[in-house]
Amino acid sequence: MGHPQGKKEESRARILAGAARAFRSLGFVGSGVDGLAKASGVTSGAFYGHFSSKADAFREVVVSGMRDLETAIRGLREDAGTKWVDRFIEFYLGEKRTCALGESCALQSLTGEVERSSAETREAYEAALRAVIDAVAEGVDAPTRDGRRKQAITLLVLLAGGVTLARAVRDPALAAEIAGAVRGAAHRTRARVSPAHPKPAR
Repeated sequence: MGHPQGKKEESRARILAGAARAFRSLGFVGSGVDGLAKASGVTSGAFYGHFSSKADAFREVVVSGMRDLETAIRGLREDAGTKWVDRFIEFYLGEKRTCALGESCALQSLTGEVERSSAETREAYEAALRAVIDAVAEGVDAPTRDGRRKQAITLLVLLAGGVTLARAVRDPALAAEIAGAVRGAAHRTRARVSPAHPKPAR
């Protein structure tokens, strides 16, 4: 007899969460199936019951992580209104810079791994990244769509790149200096945000 659908979905979500922590902390090469299963509290057999391979799990972790970022951005826009960009900058360079690597943002911790992954994973990442860019661009005010997208991409690159550099150094003072420099640049280059956030036509 098979597992009830709800239990199966719960088990898959638990494995995905454990795999996400492992991939963020150890990278793709440093994470074996046995380690992914252990991080999820399941057996390797149970892992293969949900994912056909480590690469399959990695692709889902990447897409899930990027969707979480998109959802967080859209939620912040709704909650913070015209202050959302400032709050996003502070959150990313604060909590998301200093949290455990396993809990870090997929944009910052997994992008380098995606670059070395399969064409299928890169294609899935690209689609998810486009959605993240759209979520930011829809919340800034600029005369043209191209201008809004440039502002969105600049902000994302500054934050993800800055956190990557700050995490890579051992000296806390240097890490803080990097974060401070990026914070200033992000605040200077951000656009005036729009007070209203209408949903774009799909």
